[in-house]
Amino acid sequence: QVQLVESGGGSVQAGGSLRLSCVASGYLHDNTCMAWFRRAPGKEHERVANIYRYDGSTYYADSVKGRFTITQDKVKNTVSLQMNSLKPEDTAMYYCAARMTSDNGVCFRSAWDVFTYTGQGTQVTVSS
Repeated sequence: QVQLVESGGGSVQAGGSLRLSCVASGYLHDNTCMAWFRRAPGKEHERVANIYRYDGSTYYADSVKGRFTITQDKVKNTVSLQMNSLKPEDTAMYYCAARMTSDNGVCFRSAWDVFTYTGQGTQVTVSS
């Protein structure tokens, strides 16, 4: 069993930065796909970024490319999301998620509902 706990959310002004962290308890196999999703009020979960634990390969949604960076620390079982140049449209609850897959392509195409483990979320609010 894996538990995911997010932290680092908060309120910032447009143009500011935040760093989200997701700590995983329990064993994470190298074939683990880690992801950050977000959900704004009244909207569906949106994939933000993925990282494939085995080789550290990454995927970013077009809406965050060039502004957000996903990284991992395999020793600490932590995945982080550095968010720069934040915009009001980045306001959402941000969730960490994990699932097993042997293919990083599958990892990068995985929708929210196929992830096995998800955290409780951390709120990010960006004001204009």
